[in-house]
Amino acid sequence: MINRVVLVGRLVRDPELRKTAANQSVTNFSIAVDNRFARDKERSASFFNVVCWNQTADFVAQYVRKGQLVGVDGRLEQRSYENNAGQRVNIIEVIADSVQSLGPTPESSDETGYQTDNEPASDLGEGIDISDDDLPF
Repeated sequence: MINRVVLVGRLVRDPELRKTAANQSVTNFSIAVDNRFARDKERSASFFNVVCWNQTADFVAQYVRKGQLVGVDGRLEQRSYENNAGQRVNIIEVIADSVQSLGPTPESSDETGYQTDNEPASDLGEGIDISDDDLPF
């Protein structure tokens, strides 16, 4: 069985970095991904919650901001919990294995990078000038 997700989208909000009791980093953020076929010729988007751990979480918290274009590679995971009202809530999230910055941060034009839990951060040099129209999907 295969559980693999590759998404390219823009951050809806700034990432939130937390530490677990075991001092592991975990970052949560959401991305908006344009739908390929718009209904009634209006643009529409799908929104996905993303969770990353350890070095990837630290990278995202440090270098990625709201509005920035990112590539996310990971897997889907479903979990459920009981909220304060006693209702069962089901959540499907993307657990990111890697997150790639595909453009400059809104505040800075030279921050790009790539980080996975298995590889050290790589220096990609100059920022990438790419628009949504240049993407093949």
